[in-house]
Amino acid sequence: MQLPRTEFSTAASIGPQTDAGSVPALTVIRSRSGWSALNLRDLWRYRDLLLLWSTRDIRVRYKQTILGAGWAILQPLAMMVVFSIFFGRLMNVTDQVTPAYPVFVYAGLLPWLLFANSVTAASNSLVNNAQVLSKVYFPRLIMPIGSVGAPVVDFCVSFVVLLGLMLWYGLPFTWQLPALLPMLVVSVLITALGIGILMSALTVTYRDFRHVVPFMVHVWFFVTPVIYPVRIIPEQYQWLIHLNPMAGTISAFRAAVLAEPIDTTPWLISSGIGLVLLAIALRCFLRMERRFADVV
Repeated sequence: MQLPRTEFSTAASIGPQTDAGSVPALTVIRSRSGWSALNLRDLWRYRDLLLLWSTRDIRVRYKQTILGAGWAILQPLAMMVVFSIFFGRLMNVTDQVTPAYPVFVYAGLLPWLLFANSVTAASNSLVNNAQVLSKVYFPRLIMPIGSVGAPVVDFCVSFVVLLGLMLWYGLPFTWQLPALLPMLVVSVLITALGIGILMSALTVTYRDFRHVVPFMVHVWFFVTPVIYPVRIIPEQYQWLIHLNPMAGTISAFRAAVLAEPIDTTPWLISSGIGLVLLAIALRCFLRMERRFADVV
């Protein structure tokens, strides 16, 4: 008995067919390499999915919680109180910074928490949604990019408290804060996505990175001028701080809040390093992406 032969072809007919017995139109997904795999048009076509992914994370984040979005306020406020007491009174850091040391700390914590929460969320985005990776096609970059939506919402909620603290301590509102705020937030997100996208790709293959990322973020916090000014570091070592891609951005954000002159050079250095990290992360992600469904 002769079995029917099945033939496979790599060609596909795209577009409508007029013949009654024709097969339906097919979409062919071809493997790409290098920067050609970064299909920005494809990302734009799936922008609704990106928005849906972000809003889903926001809903899940505060689902069945009593405080809801209040947790976004509680975390930086609690950290501000602890660091204000420990560093402000016990270590006399307040003598070297503005008299409104709680505002100084809070203004440093806001961009830092945006960065830290975005890195953590992006790093775990692929592993936490492993069941989707092998079933449905969509640009995988949507997962780490969409995961930063919830940290951005937390930042916006916490920023309202910052405005209240500025009023309480009598700090002036200047043009610097509203004018530079969007660029500062973008600078933070570029660096966060640079780290988060790279870690998300590595975590799929090496689950050890799920434990490495929290430890890395904690260590990074203390080598970043979040709760202390750069000027307390000996001048011969300050150049090392400026190599930290978050140092210049946090200092610029805090200067805008406290109505102080902004040193744009460290900020530009931080932004440049962040862009380099993002480029490296995208390159590595695109090279590893084809293996995600096999190893996740």
